[in-house]
Amino acid sequence: MTTTRNIRITVGNVCLAAELNASRTAEAILRALPIEASGQRWGDEIYFRIPVVAEPEDPREVVAIGDLAYWPPGRAFCIFFGPTPVSCGDEIRPASAVNVVGKVTGDATVLRPTRDGETVRIEPA
Repeated sequence: MTTTRNIRITVGNVCLAAELNASRTAEAILRALPIEASGQRWGDEIYFRIPVVAEPEDPREVVAIGDLAYWPPGRAFCIFFGPTPVSCGDEIRPASAVNVVGKVTGDATVLRPTRDGETVRIEPA
């Protein structure tokens, strides 16, 4: 079992502190770190494929600003910082249900200027 669940997420020149929860999916992500990929934007969400395969685990169809999640259909890590194209009003709605695996500990909205294709790196803090 990993003792620290604190991670650092770097997107372009923005660095965020975050913490993973105690879910099985989060444990699998911890074991796969460090991960580096090209991030894609979908509204106020950044997502990218990661080398983790996990089944739905307490899946959620609405999340909060700063939530970190795993999207099982795309085997993708997601960082939510505002509404997506399928959100209604101020809610934050993924494309389909996700496994919430953690939370950004600071202000996730600093990711708003991020562009498609920027390098994203997740590593232990």
